[in-house]
Amino acid sequence: MRYGFVIDQRKCIGCHACTVACKSENEVPLGVYRTWVKYVESGEFPNARRHFSVLRCNHCEDAPCVNICPTNALFKREDGIVDFDNRKCIGCKACMQACPYDALYIDPDNNTAAKCNYCVHRVEQELLPACVVVCPVKAIIAGDIDDPSSEIAQTIGSQPVSVRKPEQGTKPKVFYVGAEDASLTPEALALGQSYMWAEMKNNGYVSGIDSHTLTAEPYARPGDVTPEHWDADPALSHPGSPRVAYDVSHSRPWGWKVSTYLWTKSIAAGALGLAAMLILFGWSSDRNLIEVAAPILAVLFIVITSVLLITDLKRPERFWMLMLKPNLTSWLALGGYVLAGFGALAGIWMLAGLFGLDTGWLLLAILGVPLAAAAAGYTAFLFGQAEGRDFWQSPLLLPHLLVQATVAGAAVLALTAMALGVSVALPDVLAWVLLGGLTANLLVMFAELFSQHPTTHVARAASAMTVGGYARLFWIGAILVGVAVPLVLITIFLAGGPLSALGVAAGLSLAGLLAYEHAWVQSGQVVPLS
Repeated sequence: MRYGFVIDQRKCIGCHACTVACKSENEVPLGVYRTWVKYVESGEFPNARRHFSVLRCNHCEDAPCVNICPTNALFKREDGIVDFDNRKCIGCKACMQACPYDALYIDPDNNTAAKCNYCVHRVEQELLPACVVVCPVKAIIAGDIDDPSSEIAQTIGSQPVSVRKPEQGTKPKVFYVGAEDASLTPEALALGQSYMWAEMKNNGYVSGIDSHTLTAEPYARPGDVTPEHWDADPALSHPGSPRVAYDVSHSRPWGWKVSTYLWTKSIAAGALGLAAMLILFGWSSDRNLIEVAAPILAVLFIVITSVLLITDLKRPERFWMLMLKPNLTSWLALGGYVLAGFGALAGIWMLAGLFGLDTGWLLLAILGVPLAAAAAGYTAFLFGQAEGRDFWQSPLLLPHLLVQATVAGAAVLALTAMALGVSVALPDVLAWVLLGGLTANLLVMFAELFSQHPTTHVARAASAMTVGGYARLFWIGAILVGVAVPLVLITIFLAGGPLSALGVAAGLSLAGLLAYEHAWVQSGQVVPLS
């Protein structure tokens, strides 16, 4: 048994009765939606047309929201319905990034994730979902798609149907009959400056709701990616091209705390990982730096990382569920264990250094390298589970995270070495590591952003960083301040210049990493999913 929907867009009149019935039946708060109707207009007068699209959770066969949920708050029932248990939800918003259909939201009443659950309370009483009952033209068909005698199975078998984003491999179970292709493909639509009944404001757009109901910064901020910057599809700027005439608000779930988490985690992993490498290669004569300062930095920044992650949760008091009631298919949960293991090793290393132990450093270094690499790199697998954000699916993300940790570690250790007044030899080594790391970082950034992009989604997100709303942060912050100037200063230092040149280069490198992380996280959320 697999329940699904058929939406017959040939019949839909765009009356929003399904939206209203869903809100009434499930007590959905203002400003968020489990099902909604999007209006798309195309053509020019007198041949302009308006198309309706009923959008909702697709109850995917291979649901990415279920895989990424760290506490099993989202789960798939035996009848194929993807349901949720808000008692388990910690409000991490990872499911919102994993869903390619923008079907999830944070309920402002209880700060937990919610979505269409097929009105399971009605289905269990052998009743149809509320939206099906209320539709005046019977445009919504619900039922068991595995039952050949059901209306939905017969419709799917006899009519040409389409689904949203089949390339994502989620096997959605919401099928459309007679839908305009552009209405199901957000990348094929131009965004105007206003809607039929709402206008875009400086802080984003609103659809008849107050901005305080949004869970985070909305899409389509002025200055983000506009049609003239979408080189992947310049036809979108044509007057007759399809454009969104009405839609509901959608948020960018992850903000500055996630960007900063990537940065602080790179510093923690880089400091301890590089210290471990220095021990393995025989550069451990400066014990205050390698055995004491490095683990203190790692512990400090891993604590800051943990605080950022916990405070970013909508239900931070439930953070313990991630560790004690985990979903082991989620890299958010697995990452928690990685950070815990890394933090434990850093703590042991710090205590060993503070108590002046003379043995065991080789073992700590051997353990430190893989644990630091895991702490730096596991996020690539976490962002890889965010199926809704193609920009974050880059195969270069894992090596890029390792390179960033190398840069961060070399920079923070160089600054610490200067503060401690260690021998001249070690700053030279750190300068060469920083030089190599910055060069590799520059090459990877350009490979990610300026190579041939696999999808329009990726191309638009990359455009947001290079020519859109985050271009200044990228070019000035990440490239000029974070790479170009430090490379010049490091070269001056290695040519016999003052030690202060290395210190300034290290500080600017760290600032550039933070600028890049924020631009990258936000640009990945610029492209609409629905």
